[in-house]
Amino acid sequence: MQPENTAQCATLHIGKNARLTGVDGLRERKKTAARQALHEAAVRLALEQGLDRVTTEAIADAAELSRRTFSNYFPSKEDAILHGDVERLREWLDALRERPRAEPPWCALRESLRALYGQWADPNLARATAMRALRQHPSLVARQSVIYGAFERDVARVLQERSGTDTPDARRATRVLAAAFLAGLRVATALWIEEPEVRALIPTIDEVLDQVGASFR
Repeated sequence: MQPENTAQCATLHIGKNARLTGVDGLRERKKTAARQALHEAAVRLALEQGLDRVTTEAIADAAELSRRTFSNYFPSKEDAILHGDVERLREWLDALRERPRAEPPWCALRESLRALYGQWADPNLARATAMRALRQHPSLVARQSVIYGAFERDVARVLQERSGTDTPDARRATRVLAAAFLAGLRVATALWIEEPEVRALIPTIDEVLDQVGASFR
């Protein structure tokens, strides 16, 4: 199970994610709205005041929700800020599940991610610049690492399901592949943050993942 170069990955068109076509119940819609409100408030306050000065109480107040509600949805302000990242990772995982089974694993990872690029791009350069600075905060970097580590197991599980093989070697191979891919995403984000000039994150992701894929050949 070796990564293939991006150029060798044929573009396969698939249907829209089924999860997006369902109608959630009222309770789930309220939960989703509350999480999003807390996330947006957390990001806004962190950009305005700096993460160290922001409290969970202030986030809840800014979102016009109770402090207990904040605790029900997020264990920390870092988690509230990174909620958007978590949602994007979940969207990617769903897109990966939708890829054709005949598609090579590395291509499935790349193409499922690329299919979401349009949704992930931030057209507001000033906001993207501010977010880049915010992401350098040590507590956010540490929490992001934990989130990616947990997500790695989910990606490996989907890759294994796609392979239809459940052996120790197959489980090891999918875990290594998932770890390599997510490490590429983490490194791309770190490099993007460190670059002296601000540019879109997506080209950096593509460049790094091209290098990661080539190293496996």
